[in-house]
Amino acid sequence: MFQNLYRASQTLKLQHFNLRISTMRYAINIFNRGYVTKQQYKKDDERSSFKDLNLQGARDLQKLNPIEIRGENLTIEDVIQVARFHHEARLTTDEVIQERIIASNNYITKAIDEGKVIYGVNTCFGALAKKILSAEEISLLQDNLIWDHKCSIGKKLPTEHVRAGMLIRANALTRGVSGIRLELIERILKFLNADLIPVVREYGSIGASGDLIPLAQIAGAIIGIDPSFKVSSLRGEIDAHSALEKLALKPIKLGPKEGLALMNGTSVSTGIATLCIYEVDRLFSLILHVHSFFIQALQGSIQAFDPFVHKHKPHKGQIRVANKIVELIDGSKFLDDKVSSMKEDDIKLIQDRYSIRCLPQYLGVIADIIAQARKRIEIEINAVTDNPLIDVDRQMIFHQGNFLGQSDAISMDQIRHSLGLIVKHIDTQIALLVSPEFSNNLPPSLIGNPKTNIQVGLKGLQICANSIMPILLHQGNHITHLYPTHAEQYNQNINSQSFASANLTWNSIEIMKHYLAISLIFAVQSIELRTFANFQNYNARAYLSPKLIPLYKTIYEILGCE
Repeated sequence: MFQNLYRASQTLKLQHFNLRISTMRYAINIFNRGYVTKQQYKKDDERSSFKDLNLQGARDLQKLNPIEIRGENLTIEDVIQVARFHHEARLTTDEVIQERIIASNNYITKAIDEGKVIYGVNTCFGALAKKILSAEEISLLQDNLIWDHKCSIGKKLPTEHVRAGMLIRANALTRGVSGIRLELIERILKFLNADLIPVVREYGSIGASGDLIPLAQIAGAIIGIDPSFKVSSLRGEIDAHSALEKLALKPIKLGPKEGLALMNGTSVSTGIATLCIYEVDRLFSLILHVHSFFIQALQGSIQAFDPFVHKHKPHKGQIRVANKIVELIDGSKFLDDKVSSMKEDDIKLIQDRYSIRCLPQYLGVIADIIAQARKRIEIEINAVTDNPLIDVDRQMIFHQGNFLGQSDAISMDQIRHSLGLIVKHIDTQIALLVSPEFSNNLPPSLIGNPKTNIQVGLKGLQICANSIMPILLHQGNHITHLYPTHAEQYNQNINSQSFASANLTWNSIEIMKHYLAISLIFAVQSIELRTFANFQNYNARAYLSPKLIPLYKTIYEILGCE
């Protein structure tokens, strides 16, 4: 029989348990175990946040075959396989695609010979693109562009973020409208597959002309422009020339437009956003499990989740959240129909408070936001985001603005705002659980040993959670509208802040993992105290809904309290 976690309050074991909480090892362990979906996601699948938790490990996601880069076929899960799990990525051998890449590069050479004026090829950049360059200036322009943007600052980005950006950049260039050589696309993939990852830092991009400064660090490293460009390897940080030696490659001189093609685009923002969407999908599934624990501990009503209700307000996310909660709480011995089970002398509420009763409506719209963001990011993964673009069929060049990272930025702002709302909701549920007047008489602060007067239950842990919630709400404020209108001599007079938004969202996700770890402690503690209150024992598995038992067991296993 399982004793509730805090009944062990006088044992040495609990002291170690508290140490785990205070250092948040629990948070790290619970998410490294891989709460991912059991099945591969399908493209445009809005149900990704509603599949069952997989407690066997995240590497189930991996495929056996290399990821083929074709310019239009990558999914979010493909990017995760390469970025996080170091799966191999290969440029397609499709002759039609390769010939298009070659043709776009040939177009640039021909256009220069014919004296056509092309931005960033025989002109300078941005607000300085006012004069035609000489042949000597054209040859120096692309390398100079990289040097001019070697100015990122701050902490190093996680290598998986840079890996995602490199993959997405290679994919964009494979569309064959950027004027770059095949050799350079292949070089990006060689670095990626060898796990030689250029060092990129957290500040420098305004998401206007794409991620110029972050991508300059990648471009400079892969072409070996100078040893001052650094690369992360399995044995630590090395210079770009040492990285080339490991790959038996030599520094390469950029041709016209190639520096611009490598640097001008949203690839790093999109890479970080991709990892954010993947993590949020996993977290949202776990969040629904947490709420399902809380509903049972509070002895909520199942009425609010009945399909009849949501048929009459048929938002997709609302319906899916309600259906998933029904699935997760099915078979619970803690729940009943409050109305039909009421007796004449009952003094309990006829219906639940809003945090339970309105749960599908509250979380449903967030589910829709996640699904919409997933679609936008997946389009961006397969987009060409540099300027200008070359139509080889019509032998035309187009000066345009695909480099603006607005889709990434707004998606990340919405996700980050939603994380704050999610945590505030859970915070409200925890407040009910620790208050006997609202919890159907669970002990105050979920004290596990009511026979002593010195125990305070989970009071400290609730305060810790309360300290996190305002931070996530604050970071949920949007950044996309705060752009400087004067950027780069007023040329970049609208800009997306996509890089900043994606980085902020990643930070919020990491903070939220700590909050959810705390929430799971409340989930287990409250369900065991409810078991004792209703059935005079602590064997929660005998009464808990079957769908939650695997997670319940995993929490115990991780904590070492079994």
